[in-house]
Amino acid sequence: MAKVHLAPYVRNGDTVITSGQLGFDENGVISGDITEQTNRILKRIETLLSEQGMTLQDVGKTSVWLVNADDFAAFNDAYAAAFGDHMPARSTVVSALTAPGALIEIEAMAWTSR
Repeated sequence: MAKVHLAPYVRNGDTVITSGQLGFDENGVISGDITEQTNRILKRIETLLSEQGMTLQDVGKTSVWLVNADDFAAFNDAYAAAFGDHMPARSTVVSALTAPGALIEIEAMAWTSR
C-alpha cells in the first residue's frame, strides 16, 4: 500500500484540525478493544495538539466513526474519562473503516486565543 497522503494535522491561525486518528503503534493498528483503541487515539490527539501549544481542553468539536454500534457505551466512557468536565460538540456515526482491525477513528478541531 502506498503511503497515506495526508498530514496528521493542519493549523490555520488559532485553529488546529487533526486528520482522522486510529489506534496504532509502530506495527500498525493495535489489537486492543474499543477502550484501548479510544485511549490510544485520544493520547495521539493530545500529543498532536501539544505540539501546537494546545490541550484536549481546547477541542471544540470531534467527529467519531465506530465500526460497531455495540461499542458506543465503552467508547463514550473512555472518551468522557479523557475529556473530564470538558464536553466538545461531537458527531458519532457507525461506519466501516479502511484500516483492518480499526474499531474507531476520531478527528478533532481545536482552537485557542492564547
